[in-house]
Amino acid sequence: MGNHTKVTVFILAGLTDDPQVQIILFIFLLITYLLSISGNLIIIILTLVDAHLKTPMYFFLRNFSFLEISFTTTCIPKLLACMATGDKTISYECCATQVFFAFLFGASEFYLLAAMSYDRYVAICKPLHYTTIMNSKFCLLLMLSCWLAGFFFFFTIFVPLLLGLNLDFCDSNVVDHFYCDTTPLMQISCSDTHAIETVGFISALTTLLVTLIMVIVSYTYIVITILSFSSSTQRKKAFSTCSSHMIVISLSYGSCIFMYVKTSVKQRISFSKGIAVLHISVAPLLNPFIYTLRNQQVKKAFMNTAQRIVSFLNK
Repeated sequence: MGNHTKVTVFILAGLTDDPQVQIILFIFLLITYLLSISGNLIIIILTLVDAHLKTPMYFFLRNFSFLEISFTTTCIPKLLACMATGDKTISYECCATQVFFAFLFGASEFYLLAAMSYDRYVAICKPLHYTTIMNSKFCLLLMLSCWLAGFFFFFTIFVPLLLGLNLDFCDSNVVDHFYCDTTPLMQISCSDTHAIETVGFISALTTLLVTLIMVIVSYTYIVITILSFSSSTQRKKAFSTCSSHMIVISLSYGSCIFMYVKTSVKQRISFSKGIAVLHISVAPLLNPFIYTLRNQQVKKAFMNTAQRIVSFLNK
């Protein structure tokens, strides 16, 4: 029988104990974090100030960028602080807060991706009714629904997890991850976590399946409609409009499926750490570049805004 204790402080194992590798990872994570914050902030600013980007598509993109900033900020700054100071401890309250926001922002992102898919469906399949259907009131309602759905996802996982965090732990408070996640937290518990594990698995699977089905249905109709276009130029333009969103969807769903859809928390999570870095640090960096490099309107808005700033500074 191990010592059963109520944990008040956890220790984050991090990514590696090798000092040289830590330096490389610290520089890499710091650069990707600063670039992802900058890139997503640029998208938010551009969609707010440029008149040509006052459409539902860019309304959702602006909110998606906000979620990306919030999601990566939930985990990366703490990791950078641990690597810089060597202090890997995290309090119970901070750990619970990190779990809460990670799930809330993460789940909301998937519902927002589904909403963005519906927006593209209406734009391509019902272009004559686009402005009527995707009015500002409906877009705001969709956005609020995404947040509410994310909160519901958090509620179904976080409440059982709170009970889990109050469980006994066997001789260890070391979380084998670089942030507080459900899998490594339950892995060090000596209590029976089967019920919590099952609830978390069902909630994660439901969220992924519901949003993925919505995305697949939307893009099935989109592809069918695009293939019916008689002009190859029209088809190319329509596919180009959706390509950025499809790349982001692939990155988000692919990484999340590897991280959370598991049948047991007793599996080794070293592979999950690498996927988590991709999902939490690299994906928020790539998304602004995916949308800007493949979108002429955003690039034009960026150039116009940059020119206005330069002209203002030269006065």
